[in-house]
Amino acid sequence: MFHQILTPTGSMWSTIVLALVPLAVLLFMLAVLRITAWLATIIAGVVTVAIAVLGWHAPLAHTLRAYLYGGLQGAWVIDWITFWGLVIFNTLVLTGDFDRFKTWMVNQATVDVRIQTIMLAWAFGALLEGLVGFGYPWAVVVPILVGLGIADLDAIRVAALANNAPVSYGALGSPILALAAVTGLPMLSLSASVGDIVAILALLPPFVLIYLVSGWDGLVEAWPLGLVGSLSYILGQWPVSHFLGPYLPDLAGALTSFWILFFFVKIWKPKTIRGFGGKVISTPDAAPVVPALGAGGVFRAWLPYLVLIIVVVLWTGPWSHLPSISWYKLQIAALSSVTNKPMASVFNFNPLSGGTSILVSWLVMLVLLRPKGSLLAQVFARTFKQMWGALLVAFFIFAIAYVFVFTGMANSLAFGFSKIGWPFVVLAPVLGWIGVALSGSNTSTNAMFGPIQAVTGRLLNLPPLLLPSLNSLGAEVGKPIAPQTASVGVSTSKLVRSEGQVIRHNMIWTLIVLAYLVLIGLCFYLVAPHSMTV
Repeated sequence: MFHQILTPTGSMWSTIVLALVPLAVLLFMLAVLRITAWLATIIAGVVTVAIAVLGWHAPLAHTLRAYLYGGLQGAWVIDWITFWGLVIFNTLVLTGDFDRFKTWMVNQATVDVRIQTIMLAWAFGALLEGLVGFGYPWAVVVPILVGLGIADLDAIRVAALANNAPVSYGALGSPILALAAVTGLPMLSLSASVGDIVAILALLPPFVLIYLVSGWDGLVEAWPLGLVGSLSYILGQWPVSHFLGPYLPDLAGALTSFWILFFFVKIWKPKTIRGFGGKVISTPDAAPVVPALGAGGVFRAWLPYLVLIIVVVLWTGPWSHLPSISWYKLQIAALSSVTNKPMASVFNFNPLSGGTSILVSWLVMLVLLRPKGSLLAQVFARTFKQMWGALLVAFFIFAIAYVFVFTGMANSLAFGFSKIGWPFVVLAPVLGWIGVALSGSNTSTNAMFGPIQAVTGRLLNLPPLLLPSLNSLGAEVGKPIAPQTASVGVSTSKLVRSEGQVIRHNMIWTLIVLAYLVLIGLCFYLVAPHSMTV
């Protein structure tokens, strides 16, 4: 069995520099050269294997096996769930059911820009993030906000910052699934620990959103709206993240928030009705901007989301053994340079995983919606066109992560970072923030940095869930300045190919939220470390 080497260069700091080369190459290609992500991950994989074999003296054949097993695990854990999630979304778009649902949502938001923002950017945006992710909430919500009178650049910033809280559970929990796969930590425990941090993080954004669209006076008048918006999302998100896992917290939080806001604004509204920029509107009961739906239309608009929630809850809940059924495993082990115990790199083929529950949900939707066969052909064509690059990225980024872990490169980096001591708690979310800002993906950031965060935490004797969770949350708050996310987000606005302008506009508020997250992380470490234990 291959025994990992902790300091192959003979020096801790030169070892750290060498181990960072693959990550630096990958991020340089993505952020500076703007090479497409799937090609950049292939090139970075070649560099990683070469350094692992030549620098860490890992056997080439075993390293390639770890690379293959990692790629297969990424394809099965991530691609299988995100593909069917996007198939559902595209089915709803092409049948017209998504527009029907969007129409109903817009009709409930009244004429006050603050209510529109919280119900559409905050609640509806979280629903889109939970279902699809990958920047689609920006692309869908921005034109709605612009149509309601918010300036394009500000609409993008509002949609981006509203998207802060739900990203870790985006695309039906893909970032948490990735983090569990590369760290070996229990998926439900990670889902719960991230949920604890998100529950506090989510207290801030609704107030920021109200301030951005209506100014200080608008915030002072409508602070109860921000409070209800944040607490209602937490009410749906937190228990699902703790007791059901990472698949549905966003959907539960979004739908709970929307319905509580829906009834709240029936009994309370700001005394002054304001438009974008805080402008006072003298006519409080403006006509709906879109035609209203009848009872049958409303039921059909909600039906797909109800199906998804029911099927996934029944399929993946703690009472179900379906996801744990394994047909076979492929694995290769090495002796850890930190613990001197075997650590395995595993591909586990569990055919009834969470992704399969999404497939079953889609099949049930087909029975109920009855789309034509020709439309289904369009759905798959559109989905492959949109996702083929992302499908490849999941394979190759997991392959790199597995090589890092198997060859000991992750242990070497973690050992070096552990020399910082407990203040690394401050740097953990910053590392995630940097990773997503350059890679554009919370899932990829968790795959790259998750193992390093986990081992660093063990070496520092920190609660095992703390640093990996902060990595995911750091990636979450860095999304508004991620170039790849911005590219998708501006695609439906007047700012196409103006990602740099968008990123600069988002930067200050993103840094403010990051600072808030750092404080949250320190509070968990100092006050409630028990909540970050397995």
